[in-house]
Amino acid sequence: MTVSRVINDGASVRETTREAVQAAIRELSYAPNLAARNLVMAGELRIGVVYSNPSAAFMSDFLVGVFEEATNAGARLILARGENGHPPAEAELERLLAAGVQGVVLAPPLGESAAVLGVLRTAGLPVAVVAAGRPAADAINVRIDDRQASWTMTRHLLDLGHRRIGFIAGNPDQTASAERLEGARAAIAAVPGAELLLAQGAFTYDSGLRAAERLLDRAPAPTAIFASNDDMAAAAVSVAHRRHLDVPRDLTVVGFDDATVATTLWPPLTTVRQPVRQMAAVALDRLIRALRSSAPAGGAAADHVLDHALIQRESTAPPRPIDTPPDAGTHGARPHV
Repeated sequence: MTVSRVINDGASVRETTREAVQAAIRELSYAPNLAARNLVMAGELRIGVVYSNPSAAFMSDFLVGVFEEATNAGARLILARGENGHPPAEAELERLLAAGVQGVVLAPPLGESAAVLGVLRTAGLPVAVVAAGRPAADAINVRIDDRQASWTMTRHLLDLGHRRIGFIAGNPDQTASAERLEGARAAIAAVPGAELLLAQGAFTYDSGLRAAERLLDRAPAPTAIFASNDDMAAAAVSVAHRRHLDVPRDLTVVGFDDATVATTLWPPLTTVRQPVRQMAAVALDRLIRALRSSAPAGGAAADHVLDHALIQRESTAPPRPIDTPPDAGTHGARPHV
C-alpha cells in the first residue's frame, strides 16, 4: 500500500519513506503493470481466450476448465476462435484487444503461433499458454511432460511384449508432437529388436484413419498402434474393425489425452491422462494472480508442469502368437456385416 501511494503521489507518506521507495524503484527498474492497474480501476476482470484446436474433445475439456475458473474468480471471458488450428483473423484479434482484455489464455496450438504471440506482445498483454510441448520464455506455461508421458506409454507396450509398434504422430507444427515422438523413440531404443513404425497424423480423426491404414498395410503389420491423441486412436480402432481385426487380441491400440472418446468407443482406450480441464483452470488462475500482483507473467518460475497418468483399459493385450490365425478362438475378429 505504501509503494502504491508513492507511485500515485499520495500525500500520506513520510518524506524519508517516499525517498526510500523511489530509490528502490530506480534500482529495480520497476515499471507499473498497466494491465493490472486497468484491472483495479475498471473493477471487472476481462480475460481473452483464443483457441483453434481441431479436436472437439480436447476443446470441450479446455473450455470447461476456463469457464469454471472464470466463474470462481468473477472474471469475464471474451473468446476469439480460429479454424482447424489456424489463428483467428486479424480483425478478430483486434476485436479482442478493443474489448479491453487485461490478459489472454491460449489453447494449443496457438501458444506456438508467432503471429498471435506477436500481436499480444505488441499490445503488452500477459499471456498464459496451455499444453505447449516446450515452455515459452515470456509467458505463463501450463503443461505436462509430453516426452516422459510418451515414454511411459511406449514402455508399457514393450512390457506387454510388443516389439513392432506403430506410432501416429501429431501435427508436425506443434512441439508437443515432437516431444511425444522423441519419448516413444527413447523407449524403443532401450529394447533390442524393438521397432517404431512412424505414420504422420494431424491430431484429427480423419488423419488417424489415413495413418492407421498406412501402418496396417505394412508387412509385417505392427502388433500395437500408439496414437498421439485419442481422436487418432479412435480412428485406428475403427480401421482395425473394418479389417476384421479384434482389438486388443489382434491389435493393441492406445492413445493420449484421456478425452471423452476414450471411454465412449469399444473397447475403451488405454491412454495417457493429460489433465486438460485442470491445465486450463491453472493457466487462468496463474494469469489472474499475475495481474493482481502486478508481477511479470513470464520467466522460469512461470513453467507449471502438472502430473500425467497411464490409464489402463481394455484396448491393450500382449501380442498374438505368430502361429495363431487372427480369427482363431472365441474372441476373434468380428464377422463381416
